[in-house]
Amino acid sequence: MSLRDKLNAAFGAETLPLLVFLGLVFLAFSFATPLFLTGANLRSMAFQMPVLGLLTLAMLVPILSGGLNLAIIFQANISGLALAWVLIQFGGAEAGPGAFVLGAALALLAGAASGAVMGVVVAYVGAHPILVSLAMMIFLRGLGEFLTRGGDISGFPEYMNVLGHGSVMGVPVPMIVFLVAALMWHIMLRRSRHGFSVYMIGSNIQASEYSGLHTRRTLVLIYAISGMICAVAGILMAARFNSVRVGHGEALLLVTVLACFLGGIDPFGGFGRVLPVVLALIILQALSSGLNLIGANQHLSTAVWGLFLIGVMALRWVGERWRNKRRRGT
Repeated sequence: MSLRDKLNAAFGAETLPLLVFLGLVFLAFSFATPLFLTGANLRSMAFQMPVLGLLTLAMLVPILSGGLNLAIIFQANISGLALAWVLIQFGGAEAGPGAFVLGAALALLAGAASGAVMGVVVAYVGAHPILVSLAMMIFLRGLGEFLTRGGDISGFPEYMNVLGHGSVMGVPVPMIVFLVAALMWHIMLRRSRHGFSVYMIGSNIQASEYSGLHTRRTLVLIYAISGMICAVAGILMAARFNSVRVGHGEALLLVTVLACFLGGIDPFGGFGRVLPVVLALIILQALSSGLNLIGANQHLSTAVWGLFLIGVMALRWVGERWRNKRRRGT
């Protein structure tokens, strides 16, 4: 087995092309502006990416199972509202660390519960995940607007700044949270029975049932875990913005789907890894930061992301045809 085959087996066939793309993006922007490779810009990127990264992890597993979770943004925001409600009950800016722990637990419970409800409907009613998650998105948005009357909730304790803006040995705390979550996702998907069930359901749910897997229980767990990681993102957003609002992060929904597909997640389920998705997130963040530094219009980033995905798909198609041609030749 060649070195390339060994790397593909260990990290996935998508990893090497994404590493090449990442190197090209960094090289291009380092020539375009001397500010790109500065510590300040890299640090800014490390603070900005984790929320998107956590929401992408929340989207990743449902897609692997052949589904989708369109409610991730509002699951994060409703979880943030749960945290904010507890903090307000204990004095708002004067609330102690114990109140934060209680609020974070309630936020995680809110995220997991909303996800579990979706999972139950998908698994036991048989409704399509797109329709179920769309209904949950509408419900959570309406509930959040009702509870906040369309406004913000702010005025959180000072110590929450550490979670949103602090660093440990120079590494931003939000990035540490994201990397720990990504590592847990990798272990869960590649080393656990639940991860095996996720891939099996995404490949063929009927065959999974015939093989004895508890597909319904797995589906409920998939969406419950997705909601829980959304809650972590909601807590981070509350700490970073020092406020909670129902509409925070609405523009990130399609970007999470883009990151998953760019990272090689099969849109029909059953195939994909965490590491390529993390690399895709870094590429998207680098493109956004680089375009911002050279003074490009903010909306240009979205267009470039779309073109980038089209380009990657075209290169994958060319690579697949070349590999097939080599196989026929041998």
